[in-house]
Parts: sequence; C-alpha cells; structure tokens
Amino acid sequence: MKTISLAEAPQVVRDHLAAINNFDLDSIVAVFADDAFVNDNSREIRGRDAVRTFFAREFVGDSVTIEPVEVIEHYGDIIIRGRYDGTFDRSQLPEVLIMSNYLTIRENRIVAEYIIFNQPSPHNETAA
Repeated sequence: MKTISLAEAPQVVRDHLAAINNFDLDSIVAVFADDAFVNDNSREIRGRDAVRTFFAREFVGDSVTIEPVEVIEHYGDIIIRGRYDGTFDRSQLPEVLIMSNYLTIRENRIVAEYIIFNQPSPHNETAA
C-alpha cells in the first residue's frame, strides 16, 4: 500500500469525488462502466441504472460530501478514507464519520466501488 495525494489519484477518481461533492448526479454516474456495481453497507447495486438510483437517493438526496483524509493506491486500486457529512440519519453513527471507498478502475471507468464503515484492527501495525 502506498499513500498518495488526491492529485496523484487517477482523473476518474478525482472526477467522481468532485461530482459527489457538487451533487452532480450525471457526472457521478458518468465515471462508472455500464456493468459496474457498488456495494454499500452490504447492499449490492448492479448496473449503471441502479447505480444512478442509489446515488440520487443516498448521496445527492442526502447532500453527502466526502472530505478525503487519506488516499491509498494498492495494486492499481484506490482507497479513499474520507470524512462523510450530509443530511442522512446520524443517530447510530459517530460524530465524525470516516468511511472507506474502495475503487476498482478499468479503462478509465469505475467498475466497482465498495463503501465500508471500517473499524481499527489490533492486527494492523498502524492501528490505534
């Protein structure tokens, strides 16, 4: 794993993050392959139309923004650990919500995105 700056991430990743933060649904969806899938909270969203519906309701609809706190390149995949904010239900969530977005990119398109609320592990050397 290699920590990189957001500026070093592939353009498609930067475009995706900018589109999310600007609530630009067409641009959010434009970076995905036709047969892409998103896994959010153990829910599988398959295909561009379903991805559009998901982002419309749960990102644009809830005014979700992501502030990157760490960007990692790992064998060509990109992991964005980001501070999430928005108008979604926060009642069961920590005050500062850090989520990890794992992005698999092929031919300048996102083919898979996993959105996960991770917890620190005592098995990692850097775990707090």
